[in-house]
Amino acid sequence: MKIAVCIKQVPTREWQPRLNDTGTWIRDGEASYEMNEPDAYALEEALRLRETQDQQQPAGPKSEVVVCAAGPARVATVIREALARGADRAIHVEDDALSAADASVVAGALADAIREERFDLVLTGLQSDDQGHGQVGVALAERLGIPHATIIMEVKIQDGRLRVKRELEGGWFQWIGLPLPALLTIQSGINQLRYATLKGIMAAKKKDVRRVTPAPGAATLKIAALYAPEKSKHSEMIGGTPADAARELVRKLREEARVL
Repeated sequence: MKIAVCIKQVPTREWQPRLNDTGTWIRDGEASYEMNEPDAYALEEALRLRETQDQQQPAGPKSEVVVCAAGPARVATVIREALARGADRAIHVEDDALSAADASVVAGALADAIREERFDLVLTGLQSDDQGHGQVGVALAERLGIPHATIIMEVKIQDGRLRVKRELEGGWFQWIGLPLPALLTIQSGINQLRYATLKGIMAAKKKDVRRVTPAPGAATLKIAALYAPEKSKHSEMIGGTPADAARELVRKLREEARVL
């Protein structure tokens, strides 16, 4: 089985965002970066599926996990991290403009890079920690012409088909079946992440990374402006009897603060 995992490099959560001069994106040169957390869970799930498939078919061809990333040269650090964790090889769609590109452009670039490989399964994280649109996975499935399922919490492969568990609202779940090839967007917490070993780090230096130059893509989304959320405090005294005050407090928490 050939499994592709799309990963993204995002600013670390500890870094305090600072906007560029136009106010349309962050100052990438000043940021510290890491692998997008949902993508790390997607990678771990791919590694576990590879191990399961190889155990079930010891005499057959070995399964393969290929990581795919789009972005500037600095993305090589998360690619090497993924290889150190156990991925077999990588594809780097290298273009500075892809670091802040919209979902349609990124999906198009990734689709062009992996289409000819004919992967049996493509995994992505549910969404990115920076833009958080949650659209690249489904747009990529459309570009590749394969079925997809989102917010996946469990993956099983039975008789050449997928059986996956989707997370719904209100604590509900849904089991669905899909044919292969297919694309899944993985929810954080689906598994327990592994860390790269010293042996894995050394081995990653010898693994193949294919670099691809994407064709120019037409943006469908434009960021007009970014700004930091304003912090504000507001105090209000609720009068009346204790019973009336309690009812009014509950109403405000439910209708205004929306925490109930």
